[in-house]
Amino acid sequence: MAAPGPGEYFSVGSHVACVTCLGQRLQGEVVAFDYQSKMLTLKCASSSGKPNLNDVILINLAYVSDVDIINDRTETPPPLASLNVSKLANRARTEKEDKLSQAYAISAGVSVEGQQLFQTIHKTIKDCKWQEKNIIVMDDVIISPPYQVENCKGKEGSALSHVRKIVEKHFRDVESQKSMQRSQAQQTQKDSTLSS
Repeated sequence: MAAPGPGEYFSVGSHVACVTCLGQRLQGEVVAFDYQSKMLTLKCASSSGKPNLNDVILINLAYVSDVDIINDRTETPPPLASLNVSKLANRARTEKEDKLSQAYAISAGVSVEGQQLFQTIHKTIKDCKWQEKNIIVMDDVIISPPYQVENCKGKEGSALSHVRKIVEKHFRDVESQKSMQRSQAQQTQKDSTLSS
């Protein structure tokens, strides 16, 4: 069967297989079909091989040479899950704020190390922001360039102590990662020297 003709459609939940104009065979469950644009959306087994994941593929049926219906679903598909619009809006707002914060840091000339530290702190403590080139955490702690533990200033207490621990761990992890990369580079260099 080629692309659907007038009045033909694919039922949500049906299993179909098709061959693209590049000769690639795709098979999966119909998630959506738009007759006007001839777009078919399939849910297929994950290309990563992980059983709890799926790939979702959009197919333009104008570029498909053959479509076979493996298993047609005749009953009404289950209703779509409801969306928590306020939760989605909050997530979008948070993502936008994060991106604006990153853009501000770049435009202010903050070093890459400073930006990375900010991201590390922000994962643990959401209440952090930029003030010029300084990182302000919970309005209590100020971290100024070059963003080391000794650059953490504020009222002595648990907040300052906690932020210092995060900064210390961040730089320890960065150094560990650099050390591992250096050893891998040295091993690669040794391997290439031995094979020459």
